[in-house]
Amino acid sequence: MGNFIVAITGGSGMLYAKELSKKILQNNHNLKMVISDAAKKVLKVEESLILTGDIKNDKKFLLEWIDYDKNKQFDLIDHKDVSANIASGSYKHDGMVIVPCSGGTLGRIANGISLGLIERAAHVCFKERRKLILVHRETPISLIDIENMRKVTEAGAVFMPASPGFYHKPSSIDDLITFVVDRILDHLFQNHKSNKRWHGLNNFCDEGEKENV
Repeated sequence: MGNFIVAITGGSGMLYAKELSKKILQNNHNLKMVISDAAKKVLKVEESLILTGDIKNDKKFLLEWIDYDKNKQFDLIDHKDVSANIASGSYKHDGMVIVPCSGGTLGRIANGISLGLIERAAHVCFKERRKLILVHRETPISLIDIENMRKVTEAGAVFMPASPGFYHKPSSIDDLITFVVDRILDHLFQNHKSNKRWHGLNNFCDEGEKENV
């Protein structure tokens, strides 16, 4: 059982955060979630999910949204609570994913600026040499964002644009979401079994069909 952090910021792509959180919990790991104020607005637009700021009630709403019922594995933390355990390097965890990661969040993390818990927890990942994955969706990309991408990569983060492939012949939006989430989990988990992998032109298959290829 691992301990993971999912931070949701104000970019489009809330379904990525939903599917990732569900997969983490389904694999019997503990999940700590932090949601920015901007992300709450996007959640309302994209998912009709209204968060009030009441941690207890919001936790209930989020578990219903994720479609998971074991609340002991799930902890929601106020993004302004810089006294939370994940703000300290002495708190051990197995990785942090910011999904979606807005350009503003990227810029603050890249330049050592902390306005709240999300940036602080990301900076802790740098100093403690822990996994940090930034899932950016915005396009096109400005030169400023490109420079910030370079900075976080050189500092040790995995910068992962939400760019699904199409060789698995997706037939739904869920297929595209799952593709990106599987790539995130490849970097987050050891021995993650992806839904689809590329094994060569004549060997494309489900993970379970050809694990030893």
